[in-house]
Amino acid sequence: MNIGSRIEAVKKMDAQRPDFPGEHLAVLGAGVLLLLTAGRSRSLVRRVLAGAAGGALVGRAASGTGGLARVARVLQGGIGGRRAMRMP
Repeated sequence: MNIGSRIEAVKKMDAQRPDFPGEHLAVLGAGVLLLLTAGRSRSLVRRVLAGAAGGALVGRAASGTGGLARVARVLQGGIGGRRAMRMP
């Protein structure tokens, strides 16, 4: 089993598990705190590591199952539905 198939297996398992209430808000909060830590740090290594981890957590909160991406879809056109975008 190579690393790519292991990552896919973990992603599949994670997508199938149920969310607990407030999970994505907690992940978003942790990501924002890491980004703030990255901005305040004097060490370049700490800035890079905290910034990368914080960005990954914010992305996870926005795109994970039940996260902000689902809320955005609902607000734009119903559950899972897509509306045609019109250009002005």
